[in-house]
Amino acid sequence: MADLPPVIEAHDIHKSFGDFAALKGVNLTVAPQELVFIIGPSGSGKSTLLRCCNLLEMPTRGVVWITGEEITKRGVDINQVRQRIGMVFQSFNLYPHMTALGNVALALRKVKKLDRAEAEERAHAALCRVGLDEKAASYPTELSGGQQQRVAIARAIAMEPAVMLFDEPTSALDPELVGSVLAVMRELRESGMTMVVVSHEMRFARDAADRVVFMDEGLVVEEGTPESMFGAPKSDRLKTFLTSVSGH
Repeated sequence: MADLPPVIEAHDIHKSFGDFAALKGVNLTVAPQELVFIIGPSGSGKSTLLRCCNLLEMPTRGVVWITGEEITKRGVDINQVRQRIGMVFQSFNLYPHMTALGNVALALRKVKKLDRAEAEERAHAALCRVGLDEKAASYPTELSGGQQQRVAIARAIAMEPAVMLFDEPTSALDPELVGSVLAVMRELRESGMTMVVVSHEMRFARDAADRVVFMDEGLVVEEGTPESMFGAPKSDRLKTFLTSVSGH
């Protein structure tokens, strides 16, 4: 593993929206099979950093490499790059007129150019991994929020990405549905998937992450193992944040 390049390497990432500096020189490196958890208050730049890693937001300044390839340079085929980066959002973004199977198979047919039979076979396998193959013929409106999010995860993993990015994947879910999504993410982690997760699920971060990154006001303030970050935070800002999230 040591000789493999980082799956993600983001160097000196700045991002401004008009006069507002959302990111102020952030560095992030993610090794193969690592689960990195990004925490911090709302507006700290966590989601913006994630979106800069697959160029849903173009950094104002800075460089991003994915599996050793610089993706921020001119002339890069970003659609080609995005095939290596799975993204799961807060909203499920499923097509309401397509079944769960159809939603998962769509990109396999359109992007990977697989024929229908092969695309559906891979889609069934992905739905199996998230525990939903029996819902393959169901439409999104017939599924709970947790099931819809698991279909969205299946859609991403069916593309066999090098890394999965999760942007607040459970924040739109009723509390009793969160566990089923976290269980799927835990299984992906155990199978060796490289993952970057932005979330407020602190218990999951403590249990599952290899490394926790704390952001505030567009900067990485502190990072380390879950034990050090939750058990012995160094910065006052992290201490204050952890008190605020555990105190409600």
